[in-house]
Amino acid sequence: MNKSLHILIVEDEEKLARLEADYLQNAGFAASLLADGDTVVSWVKQYHPSLILLDLMLPGRDGLSLCREIRSFSATPIIMVTARVEEIDRLLGLEMGADDYICKPFSLREMVARVKAVLRRLQPQTEEDIARTLKLDADSFRVSAEGRDVELTTVEFQLLQALHQQPGRIFSRSRLMDLIYQDRRIVSDRTIDSHIKKLRKKLAELLPGMELVHSVYGAGYRYDPHQDNDQ
Repeated sequence: MNKSLHILIVEDEEKLARLEADYLQNAGFAASLLADGDTVVSWVKQYHPSLILLDLMLPGRDGLSLCREIRSFSATPIIMVTARVEEIDRLLGLEMGADDYICKPFSLREMVARVKAVLRRLQPQTEEDIARTLKLDADSFRVSAEGRDVELTTVEFQLLQALHQQPGRIFSRSRLMDLIYQDRRIVSDRTIDSHIKKLRKKLAELLPGMELVHSVYGAGYRYDPHQDNDQ
């Protein structure tokens, strides 16, 4: 990684923040530390970091309100860091615009890997990526890539379209249900899981060896052609 990629660590546990900075610097990043939520917004506006590691619980302003405000003026990727394991906190952070989350306690190597993965999704596509780009035809519900195509059901196509339009974003099952079933019919999480399973099978026929739709434990699904394994 290039030192021009600057990571802002917002963490009030000083020992953990120093360790995070050390691991990121060893991985080739520049890193800055902030411990108080009240200082974050002005710092981001002034220095424009490449990515923000944002703790949920901070002195001053909390991470969720900071995430919401940062999203109002910046697309800088944000990874939420939290000791709260309740799903509502994870999903709330993601719905406010976070790109990923890490739950404490976590491996520092995992943290570096998550940072790299989020940044990689933002890099310009290579010629190989472009050659493997999916093309979605909303008129026929067909998806094509590399000269092949498959036909999807209406629900499968809508799911893929929602995920594909925002690569890397995690969609909760409830969010996907709201997008797909706008008539507010009652469906279960298992219904979404079943449609995703069938969608993945068809995409595997289209691009063998590539996992495009990933499950994110406790949170939902995301489209990511660069990531090899589910979390």
